[in-house]
Amino acid sequence: MISVIRKAELVVAWDASAKQHVYMPDADVVHEDGKLLFVGRDYAGPVGQETPGAGLMVMPGLVNIHSHPSSEPMNKGLIDEVGSPGLYNSSLYEYLPIFRGDAEAVPNCVRVALSELLLSGVTTVADLSMAHPGWLDILAESGMRVCIAPMFRSARWYTKNGHVVEYEWDAKAGEKAMVEAMSLIERAEQHECGRLFGMVVPAQIDTCTPELLRDSHAESKARGLSWQIHAAQAVSEFHEITRRHGMTPIGWLHEQGLLGPRSIIGHGIFLDDHPSTPWHTRRDLDILAETGTTVAHCPTVFARRGITLKHFGRYKRGGVNMGVGTDTYPHNMLDELRLVAYLARTQATDPRSMTTHELFDAATIGGATALGRDDIGKLAAGCRADFVLVDITHPQVRPARDPLRSLIYAAGDRAIKAVYVDGTKVVENGEVLTMDYRGAAAALHEAQKRVIARVPQTDWAHRTVDEISPPTFNWV
Repeated sequence: MISVIRKAELVVAWDASAKQHVYMPDADVVHEDGKLLFVGRDYAGPVGQETPGAGLMVMPGLVNIHSHPSSEPMNKGLIDEVGSPGLYNSSLYEYLPIFRGDAEAVPNCVRVALSELLLSGVTTVADLSMAHPGWLDILAESGMRVCIAPMFRSARWYTKNGHVVEYEWDAKAGEKAMVEAMSLIERAEQHECGRLFGMVVPAQIDTCTPELLRDSHAESKARGLSWQIHAAQAVSEFHEITRRHGMTPIGWLHEQGLLGPRSIIGHGIFLDDHPSTPWHTRRDLDILAETGTTVAHCPTVFARRGITLKHFGRYKRGGVNMGVGTDTYPHNMLDELRLVAYLARTQATDPRSMTTHELFDAATIGGATALGRDDIGKLAAGCRADFVLVDITHPQVRPARDPLRSLIYAAGDRAIKAVYVDGTKVVENGEVLTMDYRGAAAALHEAQKRVIARVPQTDWAHRTVDEISPPTFNWV
């Protein structure tokens, strides 16, 4: 059936000649069988179903290229103000390993995260998780377009004292996990929902052998997949890589031939000219730009610990393709975009350091480019029918001189009326239609109690949760 959104008050349409998004008032959006047939004015073709577009802005669904749905929702209320002082305030090494949910919690973590993403206008997400039972079916259930990215590594990190990171190596296990990840990607691409595709993800630059990195990159090229790795995400990691190889994380990845247009660096904060990691070179930013490598920028998880990229506008002006992700809770893409803008401008001490146009590009076509997709992240005939209806009569959008700015900087997800993936409605009036968001959140609340009970046994110093993360107020 051909469906038409007739005379939308505004469409964020794609101008193919200029290769950019444009505002198009009084336009029609037409789709059939999950594909956009027409985006423009005065559609005169056949119609099976028609939706009045008065008061609506139609925009492309957002593309999130870095997320951890199977674990991060568990951390709410635990790591909001936690960072290891002996490890440059990172929470990676000391705290994340002890706050992992059990197997029963994982499906609820995923449903909570994906629901929040949908409610904030995300239609495509890269799910960087360790493989878990039922993963593909849960992703299909969500109705989202998902880039499944099963992580694998050669070592696990840990600390025995809160200031030294140690590594427990098992190279064979890493190789085996990579083979299993490739098999899982193949199964995802064959899933009956037709919305799953894959990405090759060796987990972190410091937990993978050089051989695993090179082999995984070669595998991604042979399969035509994107390749992503966490790198330049922590000061401790920066120092570990310079100690091992005498180069920065970005410099060493480049020397190994691992950067390129289908390579994504998760975070990419600590370059050779970052104030926290000054190095004798000043080439990292240029390397990222020259190789066409994408940086997946996820500010919230670092801002909680007083850490930030220096800065979004500088990377863009330097020619780096930028994408955006929600590494942590809340999985609210619009909140993340607002923080991207504010941190970029405060770090630059310049409100002109970046534009909302560049920000929206990163959350749509920048992410699509990184994932090797030219059929998402924009509204044009031939693209997938992944789009968001925004109520621009919502009080928090108005006055609506520039509705996209009003959405990002004021209204947020409150103004999202509906979300469609492949032409199917998956969100309506603030409710996820495909998953039980409230039920999953309630189950997660109980699962966190189990995590809290185990913390003294898993923490190196045998502390309680209240000792690690004191509550806001004393309980009386």
